[in-house]
Amino acid sequence: MHTSTRLVSLTLAGVLAALLVSACAPLSHTARQGQAPLITVADRDLPQPLTFIAYGDMRFTPTTETRASSPTVRQALVARIAQEKPAALLLSGDLPYHGGQAADYAVFTGETRAWSEQGLRVYPALGNHEFAQCAEEQCLENWWSAFPALRGHRWYSAGLGSQVLAIALDSDTSLQTGSPQRQWLEREISLLPKSVRFVMISLHHPPVADLATGSLASHNPRPNEIALADYLGSVASTSRARFIVVAGHTHNYERFEKNAVVYLVSGGGGASPYAVERGPEDLYRGKDEINYHYLRFTLTGKRLKGEMVRVEDPEAPVPRAFAVRDTFEVLAR
Repeated sequence: MHTSTRLVSLTLAGVLAALLVSACAPLSHTARQGQAPLITVADRDLPQPLTFIAYGDMRFTPTTETRASSPTVRQALVARIAQEKPAALLLSGDLPYHGGQAADYAVFTGETRAWSEQGLRVYPALGNHEFAQCAEEQCLENWWSAFPALRGHRWYSAGLGSQVLAIALDSDTSLQTGSPQRQWLEREISLLPKSVRFVMISLHHPPVADLATGSLASHNPRPNEIALADYLGSVASTSRARFIVVAGHTHNYERFEKNAVVYLVSGGGGASPYAVERGPEDLYRGKDEINYHYLRFTLTGKRLKGEMVRVEDPEAPVPRAFAVRDTFEVLAR
């Protein structure tokens, strides 16, 4: 099991040409009792107001494959995000269609070249497709080759200034009580600096979601992620920070609030869309069946504003129309 054991402080000045997790400035290592490696970006290196983007389920793969993923939508989202110039990108998994195919990672690198040219900070989480068509060891090697700054780590944290901590979890590994990943997460949360107002948790499988039937029932929350939701609910009421969880796996958009935790499903990155039967707890009431999109977060004072930015013309040869279809706010304590 690859776990995190020391704090890593990273000053970002650009990114590696192959789209690393962060910039190519050298790493410096310091030790903090009980805390895991942390990629930190100083407040002075971030734009104000702080804006970052989250989404997942792109399934980068050669453009000849059009059923599993829409290359035109995928590319339109990448281009639009590049125009946003966010301080960071939080990706919730299923970047490649098949993690065992080097060609899929090559497509990811090529199609997101605008991100690397702008020096965008990219923080990915592992999804189930990262483990497709390869043994686990080779799958991880391919992922770490694409994101060398993460080598040896399947979960990690990144400080976006003093007020936002981003945590990427691996939902292909246990999140149950007593597991190494859960113990690491509990330490991270127990040692949150007083300045942190918002904790952004990215993972692939959703802890809270609309319940599907039939073949999509396999995408419903599993015991592994339900255990995470139970834990977050137990600490959210007493924590100084607010928790926002962004997952994927279901190729649509959903929004919930449970036990003072905001849960979002953002699987509209280009993979073949899934229809959703929205239950009464889903706070998004849009009627569109297809929701290719990304999430934009803007921090202003004590308010974290979230917006779902939707592709309005996904069938166009080159999609160009985007609209904000959902807006919500999370207030710091």
